[in-house]
Amino acid sequence: MNTSPRPPTPINTPSYPREFQQVILEKSQNFVGRAFVFTAISNFLQRCDRGYFTIIATPGSGKSAILAKYVTENPHVLYYNAQLLGKNRAEEFIATICTQIAQTSQETSLPSLLQQVSDQLEPQQKFIIAIDALDAVNYNNQTPGSNLFYLPRYLPRGVYFLLTRRPYVRKQSGLLIEAPSQILDLAEYPQQNQEDVKAYIRQYVNKNEELTAQLTTKSENNFMYLSQILPIISKEFDRLPAGLEAYYQQHQHKMIPPNSSSQEKELKLSVLSVLVQVSSFISAGSIASTIDADEYDVEEVLENWREFLTLQEIDGEIHYSFYHSSFRDFLSKQVNFG
Repeated sequence: MNTSPRPPTPINTPSYPREFQQVILEKSQNFVGRAFVFTAISNFLQRCDRGYFTIIATPGSGKSAILAKYVTENPHVLYYNAQLLGKNRAEEFIATICTQIAQTSQETSLPSLLQQVSDQLEPQQKFIIAIDALDAVNYNNQTPGSNLFYLPRYLPRGVYFLLTRRPYVRKQSGLLIEAPSQILDLAEYPQQNQEDVKAYIRQYVNKNEELTAQLTTKSENNFMYLSQILPIISKEFDRLPAGLEAYYQQHQHKMIPPNSSSQEKELKLSVLSVLVQVSSFISAGSIASTIDADEYDVEEVLENWREFLTLQEIDGEIHYSFYHSSFRDFLSKQVNFG
């Protein structure tokens, strides 16, 4: 029996959920710099006819702000934030994105919808979905071996995903894709980061170059630190604002969850006790020797903490340090690292 062809799925101008609107507005305020990131995104979109572009950086480095700014300047881009309460599950992501793509469609398969969208695109037109905080995705309730948020392994022409996430161990990426891809690690652009930090600080301290220099050094290119410190500028840098302390407490609870077994907690506290005492980099072997533990077990702990650590290869061996000295100082002051 012949049937009439189904009409094309209408592509909406994005109407973001209210909580997403608030995040976009908050994160894009007082935004400066990051031209090198936007240039890299633009070059990728021009070079590839589809694909995944991922921004990687330690907590507080401005990933969310970059994505929010990009969305405000490109209002056709769909947006999703996995870090918000209740937004880190695949079913919520698929429902929200499918609604943003086509409110009148009954289709709930993201690959099918993306193919329909692709079929409607003009030759040079691009369809972009931005997802912030991919590291926050709850993977437990998904089909084993599936991609985070069930993101498509293959992409049709003209469809792109713009992602942000914290550093991760590659074997734990949660993504298997066969499409053009590029990773931009902010840590690989120290000079550009420092210039953007200075520009951000100058918004608050005008022409006080001495204070700008002090804050630039103290910030270690971390915008979350600056966003909390600058509104209450004082000479007492070692006192953490309440907002930054709460931010670090979230890190601490993720590193050592309250429901950890006593054995797991003991090992993690032992590793932590060594890391907080070292201002430079230290190897897993050195930590293991110090606490008399198996080096493999220590490496597993450090891998699970990858998003909070900076890695450096020294004499052919990986060494570790906390991503920001103020976070290390915070942890060192916790009673029993509770």
